[in-house]
Amino acid sequence: MHHDVPAAVLHTLRGPGRPPKKLLLTGWFSFRDGEATAGDVLAQRHMSAALTGAGIPHDTAWSPGFRPGALSLETADPDAYDTLLFVCGPVYGPQFAALHARFRSCTRLAAGVSVVDPADPAATGFHTIVARDGTAAPARRDLAAHAPVDPLPPVVAVVLSSGQGEYGARRRHAEVNGTITGWLAGQDCARVPAETRLAVDDWRLCATAEQFLALVARCDLVVTTRLHGLVLALRTGTPVIAVDPVAGGAKVTAQARAVGWPALVAADALSPSLLDHWWAWALSGAGLTAAARHSIR
Repeated sequence: MHHDVPAAVLHTLRGPGRPPKKLLLTGWFSFRDGEATAGDVLAQRHMSAALTGAGIPHDTAWSPGFRPGALSLETADPDAYDTLLFVCGPVYGPQFAALHARFRSCTRLAAGVSVVDPADPAATGFHTIVARDGTAAPARRDLAAHAPVDPLPPVVAVVLSSGQGEYGARRRHAEVNGTITGWLAGQDCARVPAETRLAVDDWRLCATAEQFLALVARCDLVVTTRLHGLVLALRTGTPVIAVDPVAGGAKVTAQARAVGWPALVAADALSPSLLDHWWAWALSGAGLTAAARHSIR
């Protein structure tokens, strides 16, 4: 018995009869009302690499909500494929009835999936299931565990202010936050929303200053409109892009000048290109060295 999911799938595909002429790779990331999780996408990547290595032509169907314009279950022609392979996630739910019906002419396999109820039509609609769990067979390692990945991107703490009413008409917080978050959405990074506000009754917030310092110390970069986002990140030696959300400059600008930190952007000068400039600098050797000079361990 093959305990490795891709090996078991390839063994099945190469079994009696001819190998697939064209295979459609699907998963919960294919359903319009489903979701694309990191694990699901890595499972797709692992299985796609195995199929490519075995010389099996295939396409992947993506949810239009996740990858607009890509091949989807709705735009894929069922007659163009003789095999459908569903990977990862639970084999459960009404979405599978439509999948089995639309691709009824295909040989349908599920791999690396959890079988909630073997008698469920969602499961019985597959000709073969190579389960990761939920059957009498031993559990198999999830497909995401050994999927090929690219170099990991930076982890960025995002510490924004939406208050500071004391600045009145000089406040540019909404516009500044909108520009920053829109720009960050296009950056290849792991974004971590963070708050300098402490609380003992909200698990999402740090309860002590040390907890916040531990958070930013483990990040590669902090992007902030808060004075203490700047000060505390530099204390841990983490580079910062500081944006002053007050027109004409206020306490963020004053503090950046007081400590001699160059990656400072004024509200009235804020632009994606300027943020790009400081992003490249902050993550470079120069930025890391500059931040290290401020570190207090």
